[in-house]
Order: sequence, then C-alpha cells, then structure tokens
Amino acid sequence: MTTPVTIIGAGLGGLTLARVLHVHGIPATVYEAEPAPDSRRQGGLLDIHPHNGQVALETAGLIEEFHKLILPGREAYRVMDRAGNVLLDLPDAGTGERPEIPRGALRQMLLDSLPAGTVRWGHKVTAVKALGDGRHQATFVDDTTVVADLLIGADGAWSRVRPLLSKAAPEYFGVCSVETFLFDAETIHPASAKAVGAGALFALAPGRGLLAHREGGGTLHTYAQLKKPQNWFTDFD
Repeated sequence: MTTPVTIIGAGLGGLTLARVLHVHGIPATVYEAEPAPDSRRQGGLLDIHPHNGQVALETAGLIEEFHKLILPGREAYRVMDRAGNVLLDLPDAGTGERPEIPRGALRQMLLDSLPAGTVRWGHKVTAVKALGDGRHQATFVDDTTVVADLLIGADGAWSRVRPLLSKAAPEYFGVCSVETFLFDAETIHPASAKAVGAGALFALAPGRGLLAHREGGGTLHTYAQLKKPQNWFTDFD
C-alpha cells in the first residue's frame, strides 16, 4: 500500500502534525505501536509555552479547545531542601504564561480533532528503508508494509526512522525514577498535599530528589529519583 504522507508515532508531535495537515486539506496516515488510545497512561502535566506549544495549537485550530482543558493554579511551584524547609515558594500569578494540561487530555483532544481512521493502532514499526526518489518503506511487526511518498518519524527516543538521518542513539543519563500516584490526597495524604501545595514541588539533594505535581481530582503525581546504574531495578520484585 502507498500513502502520500505517513507519520510514524501517535504521540503529541505526530498528532499535532496530522491535525495541521488536515486543516490545510492534506491527508495523512498515522501508524502507532500501541494497540489502542487508552492502552496505557499518558504521563503527567505539561506546561504549554506561548512561543512554541501554543503556536502549534493555534496553527492546528485547537487553541480554544486547549483552554478548556487547562488546570487552573498549577503554575505555582515550590522548592524544598532535604529537611523540608521551603527555599522558594512561587504562587500561580494567573498570567497563563505556561498553562498546565494533562498529557492524556491533550492527546485525546488531538485524536478527536482528526478524521476517523487517521490513526492505525497496533502498527509497531520494525524496519524502515529508503526506496529512492524520496520514497520509503516501513515494515510492521506482522510483516505488512507501507510505502510512503513522504515519511515522518515522530516515534520518540527509540525511533526507527531517525537512523535514516542520524547515527545519534539514546543514552542512559544516570537517573532512575520511581513514579507513584497519591489519590484523594487532601483526605488520605493531607501532609503530602500540604507540602506539594497548589502546583509542583521539587525537594532536591545531591544525587536524589522528590518531585510532585497536583493533577485533577485531588491526585498527586509523584516521582522519586536517584542517581543509580542503569541496571539498578534488575533485582527489584
């Protein structure tokens, strides 16, 4: 099968591009390894800045829908030392300079903005090769293939498309992160809720850190980070 514009990866970048192309009347097909849009949690909050992210959403014609999904007050953040002393405490100024939005909600907004069938789920790319004249062939895990007049790689750190352009490869940068969620924090975890405040918390020390941000519905999304070897998790149950 041959398609004019083929995008590998239904993350935020790939979906935003597909939407911008759609707005301009250019059809595109997006191939995604995940089996369904709700097959896994899509991460925490993102701050969308006016010089890049908001420009992209304006171009995609989705800025008003984006504003409906912003979580108010989440631009506040504080910094603590390892003893819990507050070193910096900045409230949300209400300017909306870098409004926070749940990554999953942003992705769903982009998915909803595309024509049905734009995203082909369960298509994990195993290989990509150039065919000449600017055309490329992508092979999927089930050995099916697609030939693209224009191939766009938006498939993240372990991209199968990037090696066509660069020898750069992901490298471990030394930090292991354990992600947890505290639900109904005001009731069940009031001390943690008070420590985090209205937005984000950074409690840092050499080689380690506790980070958290307040999501919707009273949930605290937290991360414990340590500088450890890449195989540090191997012996964990």
